[in-house]
Amino acid sequence: MRRNHINTYTSCALLVAATGVLAAPGAAFADPAKDLQVAGRALTFLENGPTGRATLGVVFDPSKPASVAEKDAVMAAIGGGYSAGTVTLVGKPVEAGGVAGASGVNALYVTKGVNYAAVGAAAKAKKLVTIGSDPACVGSGACVMGVTTTPKVEITVNRSAAASVGAAFKAAFRMMIKEI
Repeated sequence: MRRNHINTYTSCALLVAATGVLAAPGAAFADPAKDLQVAGRALTFLENGPTGRATLGVVFDPSKPASVAEKDAVMAAIGGGYSAGTVTLVGKPVEAGGVAGASGVNALYVTKGVNYAAVGAAAKAKKLVTIGSDPACVGSGACVMGVTTTPKVEITVNRSAAASVGAAFKAAFRMMIKEI
């Protein structure tokens, strides 16, 4: 048991160290690849979270160029598989209107500009953890977790949204995040 606590605290320390390196002072734009790095590590702090190979659905609105660009950047960062602790994420593009019918995904990364309410409702019905880089998504309750790395690293968890999909985070992780 003591070894598990040491591993959990070591993982937390690595997450904090990695996120500190990722937050480039003075950067004025979001970097989906950096957001993905933090989000991927954060998924490993879910109680009974995914391990091994897990599919991250990248939700986008094809009618919004910024959403498509963010999806493309996240998919490029994932490549053939993105390792984060005990999980290796593979990406699957999911159009915002198709979330309810999406199959084979373990979590959803929600790009900016999609209809957060519709995506959040569909994800809740499927009991999927949603992650977004837009604070408005987590603030609205459509995203369980919000991750930003610019200008500094912030991870925000919406308690109500997390409870609605059955997501619980390990205590060591909860000390490092903001809960709303």
